[in-house]
Amino acid sequence: MAVTADPPTAERSTPVRPGRGRRPKQNVETWTWFFMRVSGLILIFLSLAHFAITHIVNDVVDTNASFVAERWDNPLWRLFDWTLLALALGHGLNGVRWSIDDYITSKARRAAVKALVYGTSGVLFAYGTITILTYG
Repeated sequence: MAVTADPPTAERSTPVRPGRGRRPKQNVETWTWFFMRVSGLILIFLSLAHFAITHIVNDVVDTNASFVAERWDNPLWRLFDWTLLALALGHGLNGVRWSIDDYITSKARRAAVKALVYGTSGVLFAYGTITILTYG
């Protein structure tokens, strides 16, 4: 019966922390996973605030172009709405990307669908940003 031991620390490619094993290598997927958690948490508060302001605090009938123009006179409201737009599009795009990777097996079809989704998201983001910056 042979007894084996871990090689000395100097020979290992990555250091081993006691009791935890090797630390996983951080890559793009790690950061997208982290982004989904953080953006989802922030989006809960932003979307609830947006809904409360436009549908509860103010009468829905009064939510029109003049309401938006008056609100967007304050740059902080523009920043609020742009942050909501950016996080919602980024969060949704990342979720769609995961679904595309899970359900489309052909590499060529996956690349084509991703190009279409990314292009559409880019156009929507640009259009929303231009609207928020130039409206009023």
